This record gives sequence, C-alpha cells and structure tokens, in this order.
Amino acid sequence: MKIDLIIGNSSTLYYPAVEDGVTLEWDRKGSPGKLRFCVVRDEVLKVEEGDAVKLAVDGTELFYGFVFTKSSSGRSRQLLDVTAYDQLRYFKNKDTYVYTNKTAGEVIRMIADDFRLHVGTIADTHYVIPSRTEDNVSLFDIVQSALDETLKAETKLYVLYDDVGAITLRDAESMKLNLVVNAGTAGDYAYTSSIDTQTYNQIKVVCENGDKRRIFIAKDGSNINRWGLLQYTDTVESAASGAKKADALLGLYNQKTRNLSVSDALGDLRVRAGSSVVVQLSFDDISVQGYMLVEKVTHRFKDGQHLMDLKLRGGTFVS
Repeated sequence: MKIDLIIGNSSTLYYPAVEDGVTLEWDRKGSPGKLRFCVVRDEVLKVEEGDAVKLAVDGTELFYGFVFTKSSSGRSRQLLDVTAYDQLRYFKNKDTYVYTNKTAGEVIRMIADDFRLHVGTIADTHYVIPSRTEDNVSLFDIVQSALDETLKAETKLYVLYDDVGAITLRDAESMKLNLVVNAGTAGDYAYTSSIDTQTYNQIKVVCENGDKRRIFIAKDGSNINRWGLLQYTDTVESAASGAKKADALLGLYNQKTRNLSVSDALGDLRVRAGSSVVVQLSFDDISVQGYMLVEKVTHRFKDGQHLMDLKLRGGTFVS
C-alpha cells in the first residue's frame, strides 16, 4: 500500500515522513471530512494553518483540504500532529437566508457561490421548497433542513460530501457498493434495534389556510397495536399535497431503526459516509442479508494495512 501525503505551504510542496499512520473520517451529515496524521519535523518542513493537504492511497485520491490544527508536546518535540478538514468545514459558518421556490440542490449552489466554495456534481433533487427562513444558523443546518424537506416529500435520501475538493450531492441509491461485511471481514460488531427514536406509526399533517384548518392522518393499526401510538406531526402549505405527505412520512418512519457498529473491518477505498454496503450477519431478533447505509466511516492506514470502522444504519433511512 502506497500512501502519498502532500502539504502545500505557499509555493512549496512537502512530502513529509508520516509517523504512526493516517486516519480519515467521513460523517454522512453535519461534519466535514477530517484527516489526521503525525509528521516528523526537520529543518525543512514548514506547516501552517490554512496549508492545503492532499491524500492519495495506491494512486486513488481520497482527500483534499486545509490544515486547521497542529499540536506537539515536550516529550515528542520532533513530531507534529496535524488535523485537516475538507471544504465542508466552512459549512460551520453561520448566516441568515430567506429563499423561495428552490430545490435543495439550488440551495447548496447558492451557499457555495456566496462563500466562494468549489462545486462539483450536484444532483437534481426535484422537490421545490416553497419558502424557508433560516436565521443565524450554520450552513450545515440550512442545507440539512432543505434535504430533510426533500426526504419527507419524496422519501429520497441525498448525501452531501466533498469529493477531493469539489462539493458534491448524490442520491444515496447511486452510492451502493458490491462490498460484503460479514463475520469474516469484520473484526468485531455490535447491533441495536429500536422504536425509541424516529419511529412513528401515525402521521398527522396539518394545513392552515386562513380560518380553515385541515388535518390529514396516515396510520398503521397493526403497528399501533404492537408498539402503542407513536405520532409524528408536520405541516404542509397546500391541502392538495397533505395526504401524499402523510403517506410518505408513514412509509419513511413506520418501522424499527437498526444500527450496527463494525470495528476493524477490511478496508475499502470506495466506502464513504452515505455509501451502502451489503451486510450478512445474524443477531438475536434478525438475520441481516441486505444493504445498510454507512452513517460514519473511519479509515485507518498504518504499517501497510488498511482497516475501517463503520457505523451503519438500516431499516429506514431517517434524517
């Protein structure tokens, strides 16, 4: 395994000696890509906050971002710990936006243009959000609200990430991999299933139009008998779409959420947060033989070995 780590300081490119491996983390939402590594200091190497960093493994480019943190200690003065983030780090900025008749993809392009961020492929998310006001919240929150509205309306999940320096939005369905996680490829694993959060068997959608108020309800009587009444309430601007939204939300939330944590799995460079992998594992209440969504992946490259830790979700793709 060949690891190429490049640091750009002003007009100088450095190819530093890396100590104790490289770690790359991706979360599906709310966090930028994070690269951590330790380099050996010498009289030539110069690393400063804001420096560009690129990582490639076996010729495959995985990460492009910028140094945000560096640290050292008195006991290891020759070593410098560095943390770099990709462009999505700037989505932690806060701002206020008021917009009308935009898709989630258009919202992302608008924000990227305002903050001078480089954009790659942005999927057409189709659903037009009538209007939203976002007051002094993070750019992550603004985009996630738009994606949540799209998920509720279309039951379609989209994944935002930085693809080696280009902000990208893809349909999660297009990110399925022919990668199998089973007892033979996972070092260890832990599984939970729950109806405690984001599981609802009755949906109430309210439409307020002047003095008129209409309520649309979708429910699953059998699951109400099994679990008790778990209700989710939402609103809609047009009564014409009230029943459709209630049905869509019931289809989205009316099932258990299943979570699986896998450690020390055999690494695969294709896996990022938002990918789906095939899981073949047996647990107390279920035998999983199908796709699960990667909520978080941590790639670890050390001593010629590539391992990864995965947080997976199945059952329903809730936001």
